[in-house]
Amino acid sequence: MPKAKPGPASPAPWRVLTWNVNSIRLRGEGVKDVVGRYSPDVICLQETKVTDDLFPHELFDTLGYTHRVIRGQPGYNGVAIASRIPFSADHRRVFCSKDDCRHIGVTLPGGVELHNFYIPAGGDIPDRTVNDKFGHKLDFVAEMTDWFAERRQRDNRIVIVGDFNIAPLENDVWSHKQLLKIVSHTPIELEAIEKMRAAHDFVDGVRHFVPADQKLYSWWSYRNRDWKASDRGRRLDHVWVTPALQDRLMAAEIYKPARDHSPPSDHVPVVVTLAPVVE
Repeated sequence: MPKAKPGPASPAPWRVLTWNVNSIRLRGEGVKDVVGRYSPDVICLQETKVTDDLFPHELFDTLGYTHRVIRGQPGYNGVAIASRIPFSADHRRVFCSKDDCRHIGVTLPGGVELHNFYIPAGGDIPDRTVNDKFGHKLDFVAEMTDWFAERRQRDNRIVIVGDFNIAPLENDVWSHKQLLKIVSHTPIELEAIEKMRAAHDFVDGVRHFVPADQKLYSWWSYRNRDWKASDRGRRLDHVWVTPALQDRLMAAEIYKPARDHSPPSDHVPVVVTLAPVVE
């Protein structure tokens, strides 16, 4: 009897990693570490702090991330997407009429849009009348909210990731009560990010697996002499998906050991695995 011919291989799950590296040129060994641990299909970086001509392309070529889009500037901000998966449609949007390299996006197979954001930190004073940086942050989130509301459709396949610089839930910070007056967890920011989430009914890809009553952080300040002992963290880094992708969420993890890299970023990678999307 002739052997049956094997059918086409089933599409594999894919993994997206988001990380505020706080200068990509300082994090080469850190990138190798997280790639060795997770082998993500797509890496989204924020705060790359480098012009496009000085981006470390060789590092990512060596690791197999031959598909890239980058958007950088000298010394601050900057976003990048490095992928083992071919993509199309390099999306770039300027928010608040300020081209400060805070967004880049691509379209992956299956029509999945992946958007990488670096929302402004907002400075230290949570009052836009005396702090322009805080006003910029609120305006940026409001513009994101309007943009996603305008594009909202039931079957949209969208993943948004990045450093949102807001910890939305009580247990996304070490002390909800003490941080209500601290930028990143003030009531006005919490209200703004919830409006943005609701604009396209986004699902929090990490809290989908980790109950809201559990403490969970992705950032620890450099000011903490012993960050592990104090553990005064905040969850500022996120992966959200539209409802059309919710049932494809398979796993999520925050790679806390990366905070011990030498030298470390104050953020650690967030990794989410999704089942394949077929056209």
